[in-house]
Amino acid sequence: MQATAACGSRVVHLSRSAAACYRTMATSTCFLQPAAASQRQAGFMGRQCGMLAGGARRMGQQHSSSRGFRSTTAMGLKTGIVGLPNVGKSTMFNALCENAKAQAANFPFCTIEPNVGIVAVPDSRLALLSNISGSLKTVPTSVEFVDIAGLVKGASKGEGLGNQFLANIRECDSIVQVVRCFEDGDVIHVAGKVDPVDDIDVINFELALADITQIEKRLDRLKKTKSAGKVGEEAKRNEVEAGALQRIMAALESNKPARSVALNEEEEGLVRALYLLTAKPMVYAANVAEDDLAAPDANKHVVALRQKAEEEGSGVVVVSAQVEAELNGLDAEEAAEYLGALGVEEGGLKSLIRSTYQQLGLLTYFTTGEKETRAWTIREGFTAPQAAGVIHTDFEKGFIRAETVGYADFVAAGGYSAAKEKGQLRLEGKEYVVKEGDVMLFRFNV
Repeated sequence: MQATAACGSRVVHLSRSAAACYRTMATSTCFLQPAAASQRQAGFMGRQCGMLAGGARRMGQQHSSSRGFRSTTAMGLKTGIVGLPNVGKSTMFNALCENAKAQAANFPFCTIEPNVGIVAVPDSRLALLSNISGSLKTVPTSVEFVDIAGLVKGASKGEGLGNQFLANIRECDSIVQVVRCFEDGDVIHVAGKVDPVDDIDVINFELALADITQIEKRLDRLKKTKSAGKVGEEAKRNEVEAGALQRIMAALESNKPARSVALNEEEEGLVRALYLLTAKPMVYAANVAEDDLAAPDANKHVVALRQKAEEEGSGVVVVSAQVEAELNGLDAEEAAEYLGALGVEEGGLKSLIRSTYQQLGLLTYFTTGEKETRAWTIREGFTAPQAAGVIHTDFEKGFIRAETVGYADFVAAGGYSAAKEKGQLRLEGKEYVVKEGDVMLFRFNV
């Protein structure tokens, strides 16, 4: 079991007996590239250099304020694609992830195991930054899409593939629910009719039932702990948790998701361990025919879906799974021409990722130099040391300052040196809150 970490100008091999890593003064970063296939092995290697198990864990647990958010933002966002059978879910997954193995067939439950695809986040800013810096390589941030098997009514009780569905979706940071908004007599609908509001009600009801079961079990344990005469800080925490769970339960019983309940920081921390399904950010992907892409408001199904999403505070993105599939075989120029002919400017991937980032409260900052230009995903509100910790825990521990230039200023000036001469390079300290598109160089000492 071995991984390679590129640090400064050296390449250091990490193994069971060698966990040391040469680190330089902030002009470069430490990147772990596991050669091992399993997640368990990758976790071991991450613990060796402190990046995966350190930086990612610190980001997800110490700094996160979002309920149910996993500790893997540093390695990419994990989004589950869900939907009833035959709504175009696997077709969309195949289109978004060119190397996906899902079989999009016209019958229920064609996706038995979750298929996973890592997709680079499209960001035109990266190429320009890389060109200005003369970078040898360009590294985008990524989204991990998981194609999760369809479900039917009764999934929370194990009907259909319900148990697998609920277990797989619990591991995701956010949910993209594909909803059929097109009419096609050749494609069977599991309910016999196209009604997007009914479709999402089926899935959301099953998610809510699963959460209710979780909460009931937890409240029962808390009640037993109270009966046992627990006192002190633990008893106080249990009281706070029980109060938060009771409010969430009331919301669920009123057909509202857990994410609709306002919780303070302490309550969020206590509830997070349950990984409630309805606490996860939801984006509805309205799957329409290609003729409806340019004017989705003329589609009655899209209108109804948007109204429903607005009521619960979820996002809606209009996409066409078939169009996304067509785009896979085209180069950039052909794709732009094809989309232009349809009357739209971009494909569904950019829209989906943008909406998901918005729902999760994420933003992107950049590091750039001769060796590489790289995009990093962090939470809105992260300070400079926290953002540095996503690259490596040592960057946060020994943080001194961050040399920062806004993206637009960096491009206009033509690089760090020119930005500094124009007075656009700022020396930011520990209290600085990172902004979308910041180009940053971290100085640290350990």
